[in-house]
Amino acid sequence: MQEKKLDPLITALGLLFKPHPWHGVAIGDGAPDVVTAFIEVVPTDTVKYEIDKVSGYLTVDRPQQYSNVCPALYGLLPQTYCAESVAALCAERTGRTGIVGDLDPLDICVLAEKTIAHGDLLLQAIPIGGLRMLDGDEADDKIIAVLKGDALYGGYRDIHDCPEPLIDRLRHYFLTYKQAPGKPAHSTEITDVYDRQEAFDVIRRSREDYNRRFGDLHHILHAVLAD
Repeated sequence: MQEKKLDPLITALGLLFKPHPWHGVAIGDGAPDVVTAFIEVVPTDTVKYEIDKVSGYLTVDRPQQYSNVCPALYGLLPQTYCAESVAALCAERTGRTGIVGDLDPLDICVLAEKTIAHGDLLLQAIPIGGLRMLDGDEADDKIIAVLKGDALYGGYRDIHDCPEPLIDRLRHYFLTYKQAPGKPAHSTEITDVYDRQEAFDVIRRSREDYNRRFGDLHHILHAVLAD
């Protein structure tokens, strides 16, 4: 009964204060079939933005040193984390040892026909596959999704629906986006492109890793407010 009384207070806090995009926003009841994504970077950005894990604000990670731009909306899935479970799947699929998670929220690329002018927003997306990427020995998966209701891409339901050149553009971006003039080549590798069901598995595992690391923050807030 006490928990029911506290629910309106928690809702009110969400109205008074901006929720943290990683911890304070739900991935959605329909996940992994339909997910809420927080977009950090759009294709017109010439600066790589990423979320500050402490404050929840977007920060400048780095100006892009080359002329490559992200070919899709790019961001993260709230309340996900890439650690033991995600790394174990990567190790199993690649047959490699020593793989660890990158300890970041799970990344997502969202295909959309319409131009979205800026990041720092939420949208509904339908996962259709993913890129299994290794950054050194860190699992750094990129979920590929389509904007829900999009006129051009919205009907895609599996990675095989995508034209191959589009997947090649995504692969090229992530294999080169950390390069900088005059510096050693950054070691990133995409071992394979996987389908919708594999993407669902990665999302579920990232949720397990999140809950293992951060617990149920909603229940923690209940406990604090109940004291």
